[in-house]
Amino acid sequence: MTYVSFPADRSFDFTAIGRLCIDLNANEINRPMEQTMTFTKYVGGSPANIAIGMSRLGLKTAFIGKIADDQMGRFISGYLRDNGIDTGNVVTDKTGAVTGLAFTEIKSPTDCSILMYRDNVADLKLSPNEVSEELIAGSKMLLISGTALAASPSREAVFLALDYARKHGTVVVFDVDYRPYTWGSPEETAIYYNLAAEKSDIIVGTREEFDSMERFERNPRRIDRYTADKWLNHSASIVIIKHGKEGSIAYTKDGLEHRAKSYPAKVVKTFGAGDSYAAGFLYGVSSGWTIERSMEFGSAAACIVISSHSCSDAMPTAEQVEDYIKRCDRGEITAG
Repeated sequence: MTYVSFPADRSFDFTAIGRLCIDLNANEINRPMEQTMTFTKYVGGSPANIAIGMSRLGLKTAFIGKIADDQMGRFISGYLRDNGIDTGNVVTDKTGAVTGLAFTEIKSPTDCSILMYRDNVADLKLSPNEVSEELIAGSKMLLISGTALAASPSREAVFLALDYARKHGTVVVFDVDYRPYTWGSPEETAIYYNLAAEKSDIIVGTREEFDSMERFERNPRRIDRYTADKWLNHSASIVIIKHGKEGSIAYTKDGLEHRAKSYPAKVVKTFGAGDSYAAGFLYGVSSGWTIERSMEFGSAAACIVISSHSCSDAMPTAEQVEDYIKRCDRGEITAG
């Protein structure tokens, strides 16, 4: 059954808006950051990672965002272009804003954390007049990221992009992407997340991220069905609630719950899993696959990324994901 209808004859398969930053991933793993001396630089930010993932999977991809007028900003812009992403709507800030930095700590495969520097960052300076209605009208799908709602003028830019998408029939995907240190208060988070979710066709987030949206709700037992039904009664056709190692559940407008098999991985770190999962799942859904097959493809893509040191660099091609699935099915890959 088709739950989301993607418009045909568009110039771009996928456009993302929001955070562009730098990941500095610890080279000395299995130790705390206090003892880590060297890091490797990658492009980061959830919407950036998902866009890179979609481009690697063969979809024509564009990005709407803002970068700092510095070496890091130029590195991000060049990396996106090198990965086949249209950067015609990636604007350079002229106010002296800086590039956001995310230092990662890899104490063990399951004990990872991120230390972020987000003061005066360029990506939150994106203004509404820098959002192209023509690009959104020419895209099959628009992905918005919750972090971009944390401050003005980026917040208004995202809501304008949402309005353009609804006007032109572009499918809206909301990646909740909750980073508490970016927000002024939990109440502010809940209000703006709810306003964005009401206009979205596909919503993807962890159980904890949906909890952040339900600060004013009566869902103390954190019941997934309660959460999903709220958004399925608005614009959403698919709501995915992720539960880490326990897997994900996709809820659809017909009242069904969808689960899919997961795959083993030799885990290096946990971050990046959600972004690669989203790219794989959206690739499948936009290709007309079943929800279950799309979820399995996303799960395999996530396994590839968490088995690697990087996030953006490790985003796989469709052939790599299919090969990973085949190797898992043959028992060649086991958890470890």
